[in-house]
Amino acid sequence: MTVTYRREDGVGIITMDDGKANAVSPQLLHGLHAAVDQALADDVVLVIEGRTGMFSAGFHMPTLTGKGPEAVGMLTNGFQLVEKLLNYPKPVVTACTGHAIAMGVFILLAGDHRVGATGPFKIVANEVAIGLVMPRTAIEVCRLRLTPPAFQRSMLISALFTPETALAAGHFTELVAPEDVSQTAIATAKQLCALNMAAFKGTKARVNGDALRALGAAVEADSAEFAAIFG
Repeated sequence: MTVTYRREDGVGIITMDDGKANAVSPQLLHGLHAAVDQALADDVVLVIEGRTGMFSAGFHMPTLTGKGPEAVGMLTNGFQLVEKLLNYPKPVVTACTGHAIAMGVFILLAGDHRVGATGPFKIVANEVAIGLVMPRTAIEVCRLRLTPPAFQRSMLISALFTPETALAAGHFTELVAPEDVSQTAIATAKQLCALNMAAFKGTKARVNGDALRALGAAVEADSAEFAAIFG
């Protein structure tokens, strides 16, 4: 299975594992949206993790380069997922188990608490480096999470971050050994279950309010642009 969902002590755990790069394909996105919807129905704190050594390498390039409705739908559904996670009413913990590239970075940054792995891993939004204009939605989620200097470097020159520099930049809340990422994220999520969730939901809406308003407009504008470029 590319995406699995399980519950553990009030926490919903979504695991991405396609056995390879966890490319954000139409199939993986279908599984992610379904799993997040199930977590919403279960009313749980949420963890999203990757496979050992790889959180996600970004959008599925064969679908993207093939263009057409499938490519447009993949891009739109990907950024709608980010918007859905930023609107999620309970804490979201992302567990970056290795490399995070392009769309993988944006899913990572949708977490309220972000656990990273030490080691020889790359954290990079490489759109400009491969000749793509950065989507508006990606810009807004990075603006929300990253320090101003890191935001500029990440967006404009596709700066490559190590786990340590990514921690300083704002990609991560904490770093642990690779073998501890999943258990740390789940343990943190279980601790967050003790929060007053009504207060959390209201405060998250206020904290993310400006970004979410910008995201709503960005998703709409990006969808139209994707259709023009890839349709």
